[in-house]
Amino acid sequence: MTIPASSSPRIEVHEDDRALATAVAGELLSRLADAQAAGRVPQIALTGGSIAEVVHREIARLAPGSEVDWTRVVVWWGDERFVEPGSPDRNADQAREAFLSVIGVSDENVHEVPTTAECATVEEAAAAYAEALATAGAAELEVVMLGLGPDAHVASLFPGHPALDVRGATTVAVHDSPKPPPERVSLTFEALNRNRALWFLVSGEGKAEAVARALAGRTGAGGEAADVHDVPAVGVTGGEETIWFLDRASASRL
Repeated sequence: MTIPASSSPRIEVHEDDRALATAVAGELLSRLADAQAAGRVPQIALTGGSIAEVVHREIARLAPGSEVDWTRVVVWWGDERFVEPGSPDRNADQAREAFLSVIGVSDENVHEVPTTAECATVEEAAAAYAEALATAGAAELEVVMLGLGPDAHVASLFPGHPALDVRGATTVAVHDSPKPPPERVSLTFEALNRNRALWFLVSGEGKAEAVARALAGRTGAGGEAADVHDVPAVGVTGGEETIWFLDRASASRL
């Protein structure tokens, strides 16, 4: 079901997380194929979390029937935990296992945030990731996929956190994250907003209030626009399209 909206973003409500994941995977494969047909080498930013794992496995399942040349897709992450190699907290490890290694994405096109084995501090890791973005020419991301926290955070940009106010940079070192692990590297709003398409992937009743707050902030419903310091999700928007992929539980307060 799609909820009509008087203006963007587009809101899709699916029966459950599996149906949501199938919709996202199909949309991504179509968009990547179109980008390559137009002569672009698409660059995408992945997210982590439980819904991301379901989405990644659906991409792997549907990819063989698509026209996407995965050797010509460049992969980034919107944020990553600054932990040791092999940590179960690493978003990149989950994505590699679920689909990147399965469908043949070239290793040189997969850009991971450095681990504690590669950088001594989270600041060094953020600087290295920013340099990689600049070197690879990631001036515009084809698709940015973001989860949404119960507090309406996106990537590792949390309510009330100093990282929300970073300007003139593509990455930020995050300390004292309100959810573990405490040290992370995140793309900034400036980097996240350099996109053609922005997709929110949200499932579960625990996210329903955050979804409602974020969408109310976007549409102006119910009064003044939400402050990005309270609802970080309102700080990101799509260049050509913004889509909220929801399941029924996460959409239950709309």
